[in-house]
Amino acid sequence: MISVESLAAESLFGLPLPELWFGLVFTMLATFLFLDGFDFGAGAIFALLETDEERETVLAAIGPFWDGNEVWLVVFGGALFAAFPSVYAGLFSRHYLLMFGILGALILRGLAPEMYEQRHDAGWQRWWGRAFVAGSVLAPFLLGAFAGNWLVGSERSLTLIGLVVGVTVTLLTVVSGAAFLQLKARERLPDAIVTYGMAATVGYVLAVVLTLGVLAVRLPGGFGTLLNPAIVALVVASLGLAAGHVVALRREQSLPALGAAAAMTYGLVAIVALLMYPTVDPAMGATVRGAIVSTLPLNLMTIGASLLLPLVTVYFVVLYSAFSGPISPEEAY
Repeated sequence: MISVESLAAESLFGLPLPELWFGLVFTMLATFLFLDGFDFGAGAIFALLETDEERETVLAAIGPFWDGNEVWLVVFGGALFAAFPSVYAGLFSRHYLLMFGILGALILRGLAPEMYEQRHDAGWQRWWGRAFVAGSVLAPFLLGAFAGNWLVGSERSLTLIGLVVGVTVTLLTVVSGAAFLQLKARERLPDAIVTYGMAATVGYVLAVVLTLGVLAVRLPGGFGTLLNPAIVALVVASLGLAAGHVVALRREQSLPALGAAAAMTYGLVAIVALLMYPTVDPAMGATVRGAIVSTLPLNLMTIGASLLLPLVTVYFVVLYSAFSGPISPEEAY
């Protein structure tokens, strides 16, 4: 008969579960950054539109998706708490102001469109339109600042690396947002959407270069840390994807452009994860294997995740299938 102690000492199917959960946490973060990222980007572009019809089109395009996309932020936080509770506690206690800022921005982004539609008064809609833009820009910026501070193990919320990564993530959301709006509302929005997308792509590439420069100074290993072959490959791939995104936008190939934006987002998060590994919280010196929960609950969590994540994925497949294709003129938020 197998004792509880022996069960607790055996990893499920002999899998490297600590590393798998480390990768899963960052995959969930990347999924949120992409799916809610194009909503954020659409919100930033909202500020550059000139007519009420164009602004209503943007709201109608993201309306069915934004609240569902935020599920992935909850899943990311839940997975981090479940698998690496000490890291969760340390990060959120050190950066609680950033956390409140992110939550406040998300609340503002969600509330503003609802209030915007309540009254067709110029002053009212101008105020709530600005609130919508503010929430859409602040949320990715603060999340990027959080990720940058996490990466270098900073105990302060306001840092140079946080600011640089925040700008990088914000520009990346505009890259995604331009492709998404071109896909959903190509005939109802001005051609300037393409210009905004291309400008954001160029800005993103420059921001990535600046981020790598700051990391070369800030990381313990210096520039040598960035010469990891996998990181070099991801950076080169990101440059190629950025070029492909611009070409696809100009040719009105919206789906390839959105796919390139998705790959850039996952690539950026993969670079962060690779730079951090084998630590999961550099500020505490906590490694992936040292901070993971004990084996028995880890096995149970893995079984639960293998059942629940496919269901969540099916939900999103159904959601995006139901609202696929360009929006019609009669559609509203």
